[in-house]
Amino acid sequence: MTKAILDDAESRMTKALESLRVDLTTVRTGRATPALLDRVTVECWGQQTPINQTANISCPEPRLILVQPWDKSLLPQIDKAIRKSDLGFNPNSDGSVLRIAVPPLTEERRKELIKLCKQKGEDSKVAVRNIRRDAIDRLKTAEKAKEFSEDESRKAQDSAQKLTDKYIAKVDEILVQKEKDILEI
Repeated sequence: MTKAILDDAESRMTKALESLRVDLTTVRTGRATPALLDRVTVECWGQQTPINQTANISCPEPRLILVQPWDKSLLPQIDKAIRKSDLGFNPNSDGSVLRIAVPPLTEERRKELIKLCKQKGEDSKVAVRNIRRDAIDRLKTAEKAKEFSEDESRKAQDSAQKLTDKYIAKVDEILVQKEKDILEI
C-alpha cells in the first residue's frame, strides 16, 4: 500500500518536472529554436490553431527561424499572429515563407527572463510540495484505517520527504542550466 502511494507521488512529481522543462523551452535564450513559437496560435479556418499545426518551423541558422506554411494563403495570418505575440519578433515575408531574425538579448531582458524562469521553477516546487502533502495525507488516512502500522507510516512519510527533496534539487538543476543558457552571449 505504501509503495503504491509513493509510486503515484513520484509519477506525479516527474510530470511536474516535465511540465517545467516544456515551459522553459518557450523562454527565449540567445539562440533561435522552433520551440519559441510553441505558444503562438493562428486564426485559421475559423478557430485558433497552434502555429506548428499550420506550418513547418525550422532554424537553418543560430539567429534565424524559418516558418513555411503548408497553405500559402495562411501566410498573412501567421505573420499577424507572430507580431501580436509577446515575443517581440518582426517577421519578414517573401510570399512563401516567413523569416524571423532573432535579435540578441539585452542585459535587462536577460534579467527579466531569468526572473520569469525562477518564477516558473518556484511554481514547480510548489506543485512538488503539494504532491508530497497529498501523499502524506493518504498515508495518514491509511494508517488511521489500520491498513499498516505507525512505524510503516513514518518510514513512508520520510521516503516521501526524500522524494520531494530529490525533485526540488532537480528543479534547481534545470533552473541553473536555463540561467546559463540565457546569460550565454
